Amino acid sequence: MTEYVSTTPGLYPLPDWAKDDLSDLKGHQKHDLISGDEGEEITTAYEEAREEVIGVQQDAGLDRIVEGQLRWDDMLAHPLAVADAVETRGIVRYYDNNNFYREPVVQDDLEPTGDVADELETAAELAAADDLQAVLPGPYSLADLATDEHYGDEAAFLGAVAEFLEGEVDAFPEHETLFLLEPSLVESAPEDGQDERASEAIDRVASATDADVVVQPYWGALEEKVYAHLLDADIDAVGFDFVANQDDNLYNIQEYGAPDDIALGLADGQNTLVEDPEAIRDRTEWVEGQLGVTDFETVYLTTNTETFYLPYGKYVEKLEVLAEAADLAEVKAA
Repeated sequence: MTEYVSTTPGLYPLPDWAKDDLSDLKGHQKHDLISGDEGEEITTAYEEAREEVIGVQQDAGLDRIVEGQLRWDDMLAHPLAVADAVETRGIVRYYDNNNFYREPVVQDDLEPTGDVADELETAAELAAADDLQAVLPGPYSLADLATDEHYGDEAAFLGAVAEFLEGEVDAFPEHETLFLLEPSLVESAPEDGQDERASEAIDRVASATDADVVVQPYWGALEEKVYAHLLDADIDAVGFDFVANQDDNLYNIQEYGAPDDIALGLADGQNTLVEDPEAIRDRTEWVEGQLGVTDFETVYLTTNTETFYLPYGKYVEKLEVLAEAADLAEVKAA
C-alpha cells in the first residue's frame, strides 16, 4: 500500500519576532549578512527561531521535519556563500522573481564547510532521526547560480560543486530524507551533454547518504531529455510542480515512467491562498488516476516551492493543510 508523507522543501520564512530582532542585530549591509561566524546574540536568535519552526511542523503533524534554513540569506546559494573559497559580490536576481541573492564567485578549490551539517545537528536535537529531512540545493542549480573564476571549465566546475555537496552530506547527522532542490533544471535547462553531467552530479551527491533522496525541480516541468537523464541517477524520488505545470509533468511520467517514490507539489509555496486539505487529497487521487496502473511506494505531499515567500501565518496554515491531506489520503487508500 502506498505511504503518503507530508513534507516541504524547507526554506521557511522567519517568525515575525525573529525578523524584527535580527534586523536590529544584523543590519542591512553586505557585511552584515550571514558568513558563518555570527556572534552570540545572532546565533541565539536563530536557535530560538529554529526551535519554533520545528515545533510548528511537529504541531501541524508533518511526517518529515526540516531545519528551516532560516540563516540562509542567499536562499539556494547559501552553502557556497559561507565557503572560504568563495567571494560574495553584488546582488543579482534570483531567477525571474523579485528576490535577490549575493553572487557567489568561486576563486579557489572548494572545501566542505560543515555549516549545513551544524544546522542539521541542532535540528536533530529536537526531532527524531526517522522524522528528520535534510535540504540542500542540487549541484546543477548551485553551479548555475554561482560564478566560476577558478576551475575554468563548465564540466569541471559542476563536478567540483557536486564534490563539495557530497562532502557536506558526509557530515550530516542521521536523517530519513534528503531533498535536493533543482529549479535550474527547469529555469536554465541543461543542453545536450550537460544534461547527462547534471544527472551524474546529482547521483554523486545522492550517493553520500543512505537516506531517501528526492530531487525537487520547480517552476515548471523538465524538458523530456533532462527528465530522462535525471531518471538515470540513483535517486528515490523526483518531485513534480503540479502548481506551475500540470500537463507536461504528467506527460513526462506517462512517457518515461518514474522511480518507485514520487513527490507531488500540489500546494502553492508562493501564493497566500490556503488550499483545502480535501482538495489536495483529491488532486493526489487525480494524478494517480491519470497514471493508470502506476502504484508508488511513497508519495510525498509538499508545496511546489520553498515557502519563504509567504507571510509567517500563511506558511503555518500550509503545513497544517499538507499534514491533514496526507492523513486523508492514507485513510482513503486503506
